[in-house]
Amino acid sequence: MDQLPLRAAILPVTALQQNCTLLWCTATMRAAVVDPGGDVPRIQELVARAGVTVERILLTHGHADHAGGAAELAAALGVPIEGPQEEDRFLVADIVDQAARFGLHARPFEPARWLEEGDRVTVGDLTLDVYHTPGHTPGHVVFHHAASRFAQVGDVLFQGSVGRTDFPRSDHDALIRSVVTRLWPLGDDTAFICGHGPTSTFGHERRTNPFVGDAVLAGRG
Repeated sequence: MDQLPLRAAILPVTALQQNCTLLWCTATMRAAVVDPGGDVPRIQELVARAGVTVERILLTHGHADHAGGAAELAAALGVPIEGPQEEDRFLVADIVDQAARFGLHARPFEPARWLEEGDRVTVGDLTLDVYHTPGHTPGHVVFHHAASRFAQVGDVLFQGSVGRTDFPRSDHDALIRSVVTRLWPLGDDTAFICGHGPTSTFGHERRTNPFVGDAVLAGRG
């Protein structure tokens, strides 16, 4: 049996139990850390246990539970931060105070690269497609590896739920559009890691999700 090209390990971090994810290319053992919200020493321990070399940090959006540890981890590993989309600049600019409001700690940073719809990011020999998925935040992005039928969706979609839209510049209708127009076309058999809680597949959520399931949206007319 051939080895899968991509592997992922989830590490819930901070009191908010945000799913920080270590993604790596099995051919090169080069890796990316997605959404290091905090508990940076624990993230470094995970990297060491996996035996990988981190090339970059990827951010789905600018909320502190996802981005609060990015600057500390980037400094420790000597790697760039990429993402989110630039509409989240106001969140990144406020990361220190934002983190404090949630009882978290953060250092200020500026991403080396803001990401846009249609961009690609590399992890070793892997190439992940970037999709701009506003709604939870205006600059939210997701990462998709087509060959692995895998997506990292941050706080757009959860098993049985969707991201909150009661934050500044959140938009519930935009969130629903992001799910339907960006995520569903990636295929029912696509598995995803979300920002909090267990993994799922797009197909399962289309059948059962009480917010964005096919039957629910059909009922909205």
